[in-house]
Parts: sequence; structure tokens; C-alpha cells
Amino acid sequence: MKIAIIGTGYVGSVTGACFAEMGNSVICVDKDQNKIDQFKSGKVPLHEKGLDELVERNLKNKTLSFSTDFEDALKKSDIIFIAVGTPPNEDGSADLSHVLDVARSIGQNIDHSLIVVDKSTVPVGTADLVKKTIAEEQKKRNSDFPFFVVSNPEFLAQGTAVKDFLEPSRVVVGADDQKVIETMQELYAPFMRREGRFYAMDPKTAETVKYAANSFLAAKISVNNELANICARVGADFDQVRRAIGADPRIGEPFMYAGPGFGGSCFPKDVKALVKIAKDHDYNAEMFMQTLATNEKQKFVLANMVIEKFGDNLQSKIFSVWGLAFKAGTDDMRESSAITIINELIKKGATIKTHDPEAMAMAKTPAYFGDNQNISYFENKYDTLDGADALLIITEWKDFRAPDFEEIKKRLKQPTIFDGRLLYDPKKMKGLGFEYYSIGRGTSEL
Repeated sequence: MKIAIIGTGYVGSVTGACFAEMGNSVICVDKDQNKIDQFKSGKVPLHEKGLDELVERNLKNKTLSFSTDFEDALKKSDIIFIAVGTPPNEDGSADLSHVLDVARSIGQNIDHSLIVVDKSTVPVGTADLVKKTIAEEQKKRNSDFPFFVVSNPEFLAQGTAVKDFLEPSRVVVGADDQKVIETMQELYAPFMRREGRFYAMDPKTAETVKYAANSFLAAKISVNNELANICARVGADFDQVRRAIGADPRIGEPFMYAGPGFGGSCFPKDVKALVKIAKDHDYNAEMFMQTLATNEKQKFVLANMVIEKFGDNLQSKIFSVWGLAFKAGTDDMRESSAITIINELIKKGATIKTHDPEAMAMAKTPAYFGDNQNISYFENKYDTLDGADALLIITEWKDFRAPDFEEIKKRLKQPTIFDGRLLYDPKKMKGLGFEYYSIGRGTSEL
């Protein structure tokens, strides 16, 4: 099939590369000439496992191309995916300005029958709004080319997005026309090695599915973090608690980990959006409001553990921080707990020495820490330990799971670790001579 993808962020670039991998002819479009030039040269301007190989291979096979020419891409395509950003407004609602800009451009340039697919995460009713916008633009130019608007939410986790697309847990398509649904089913057929994972429904229901999925998972994380905090206070081990309750099929083991709070571009934004959607329909989604409140509180837990240990005045203290990205496998720092933790410690006077395998360049941008003189960055994780009073682990990178503990102990001023990801066994840490603090557990002191 001939496909255009509008937007080359995480969703757009992965969607385009994966469709091209299956032999479709795909054009990825973006206004950012620099980003397009990087993609054309085979250099993917974002960190996503396996994406660079897909882009390089399909550029070579000529199934994938990149362009800033929207009109040309539209003329060459039968299906156009809208995969632009929908950042949150101040009231929590999704900003649809980029989506509607694309819809207007489609209406101004459409010259043949077209399927328009909302891939961006959008509020309920957006498919109708996109349809109305395209029709209005067509009316202005006295044209009436047939088109259909489809809701096709993405379920890609950063760090595993390529695998998630190639081997989807489910594909959700919302459309009012049976032939369009059949076309979408044909498009996704190469990814459907097992039957029963294609879900066809109306557009509003499909739009709801995305917010429902992310809000449910976010709530599950917040429940686990609350349980972990209770465990730490009563002297229980949350790691063992989660294993036992996760064995119950009604609860399930996935997403049963505790940590410093969820972040990224999806969960916080989508829960806020669902709360706003409910409010717009005269309903207070109190549980999801509490999910957000619990998550914000959780982001301070690790910093508060440090302050409880070293005191409220941290002027002379240096802390080694491993992990800046909101999760392993990405360089994305949006809503990362590391931001809250580091800023809280700096506010108390601390100096930070940090390492992250992918996110340090992002951390240095004005959107995050900029040129903050209280933070220094190191390519080697062990170099952050020299002269530090303690090590804080914030992101669960695999590189942090089995470090050289003797090297850590040798370089720190004192053998103290604050583990925000429950990576290590408390008994082992005590045996190695560490004072070990972990979310969801009691303290293992020397």
C-alpha cells in the first residue's frame, strides 16, 4: 500500500519504518528540515532500539523515504497517518492544534479518495472533528473528494516500540465504513501472526481505548507505589509482596514493580486528558485524579529518604546519580522522576554527579537542567562515585543491575546506596558492607 506518515517523532518514525519493513511504500513527512535530513542519511535523531536498522534497510530498499513536502506525499498516498504531537494544555486537555493543522492541509490539497488515520493520542470525538475540518476546507475550494477518518491508537512503549509494532498485543481500529475496516485489516495482516488481535469498533470507542489503557496502567503503578511505601514503614519487603499477589491471575505480574513514579510522554498526559474529558461530561474521575496525586508524591520519596539520612542542609554533600531518562531504553526525560529528585536535592544545597547511557545530552538542554553548575555529567558511571556521599539509582538500565560493588564501595566516601528501582538484594548489600535504602523495603544498615 502507499502510505504517508505525518510527524516523525517516536510514533511516526516507528510506524513508518515498520510499515515499510512489510513492503509498503512509505513517505514520512515533517516540517523540521534538519530532522528529515538526518533520517535521509540513515541517522535516526532519537533513541529507539532497532529503529536505526529498520530505517537504514528500508531506505536502501526504497520502501521508505523522508520529505518536508506534504502536498507531494499526499498525492502519492492512499492512506495518510496523522502522528503529530498532542501536548497537554494547562487544563490537562490535549492540544489538538497540530492534528487540526494536518487536517486543514489535507482538505486544502486532497485530490483523490483517501483514508485518514488518527495515530496520535487524541480525545474522544477527534475523528469527527478531523472529518469536519477536512470537509470545511474542501468546501472552500469547491471540491468533494471522498475520504474516511479512522481512529487507530498506538500502544508502543518507548524502548520496545519497534518490537511492539512488529508483534502487537492488539490492533484497534475505529471506523464507520466496513470496507475501510477491511483495508486496515489488510494493512495490519502481516503483523498478525496470531488471530484474534484485531479489534474493530466505532471511532469514539477506539479513541477511548487508548486513554483507558494508559490510565489503567498508571493507576496500577500508583497502587504498587502506595503498597511499597506501606511495606517500607511496616518492615515488609514489597518485592516479595508483588511476586505473591502478582501470581493471582486477576492481578497479574506485569507492571507490578515499585519505583520513583511514572513519567514519559504518555501516562501523565493521558491520565490528565481522561480526567479532563470526564470533567467536560460532568463527571469527576476521582480515582484517576488520585493516581496523578499519588504519582507526584512518589517522585519525592527517594529524595526524602536522602534528606532523612543526611539532614535538611546538604550544602557539603555530593551525590552520584545513575539514570536520568524516565525509563530504560530511551533518552526521553519528559516527566522523569530524576528531574524532581535532582532539583529537590540541589534546592537543599547538594551537588550532583550523574550518568545515563542515553539521556545526558537531553538533560543538558534548556528544557531540563541546562547549564546548571550544580550538576556534572560523566560517560563512565563509576566516575560519578568519586568523592560522593551516596549513590542514587533512578532509572532501571540493564547496565546498573550487576555493577562492580567493590568498585562502588572503593570510590564512595561511605558505602551508601539509595535504590529507586529495587535492583539489589538487601541481604546481599548488607553482606557487602553497604548501608542500603530501597523503595518498598526497610533499611539494610552496616
